Amino acid sequence: MGKRTRLHLAASRVHKWLALIIGAQLLIWFSSGVLMSFLPIEKVRGEHLVDRERVVAVPATPDLVSPTQLLASAKAPVESISFVMLAGRPVAQVATADGIKLFDAVSGNPLPPVDATLAHAIASDAWKAQAKPDAKVISVLAESPEYRGTLPAWRVAFADPDNTSVFIAADTGKISAVRTGTWRLYDFFWSLHIMDWKNHENFNTWWLLTFAIGGLVMGLVGTILLVMRWPIRRKRRAA
Repeated sequence: MGKRTRLHLAASRVHKWLALIIGAQLLIWFSSGVLMSFLPIEKVRGEHLVDRERVVAVPATPDLVSPTQLLASAKAPVESISFVMLAGRPVAQVATADGIKLFDAVSGNPLPPVDATLAHAIASDAWKAQAKPDAKVISVLAESPEYRGTLPAWRVAFADPDNTSVFIAADTGKISAVRTGTWRLYDFFWSLHIMDWKNHENFNTWWLLTFAIGGLVMGLVGTILLVMRWPIRRKRRAA
């Protein structure tokens, strides 16, 4: 048996077994990629349901608390001070080394973290449709595949057809995430695509690296077989 024949047999065996092992994952990669490409990213993010980017200007008034008073009330090194509207009320967000603290923008009195009632009001105010579905508020104290934002937070779960959940950061009252049924479908296929079935975010897993290298080897071996089996080369050898 010549070297050429041995190379041909070895390449055929490697290509066959790699195709059997990696072929299923290749099918998952292609199908998940096609599905994610078809889903409009605006719908995945829930932008058609929740206006999370709306900014309401703080009314121009000379009665706002002075930054000097806020610096004294923070009782920690202050990194920044910003005035925002929170559920129709002007508040001062003071970012300190100990986290963000809220103060009444007029009196300067400290405000407690956002509670369940205020979180519900913030989510309802951001809901785009006039008819607001019923919603229940759930405390979020740990990260999950569905939410990896600021903790603690509130989950406002609406009873709409898309099972929309709006996550509100308890320290700022900001909408930190919007999750819909479309997002969950997208996230499921994303986890299959990157082969991180637990956390759905790590695309540097050993599983992905192993199958990617295997796919590359399968392609190179297939190229070798293609060259060796090319009809013109076979005709020349026959001649």
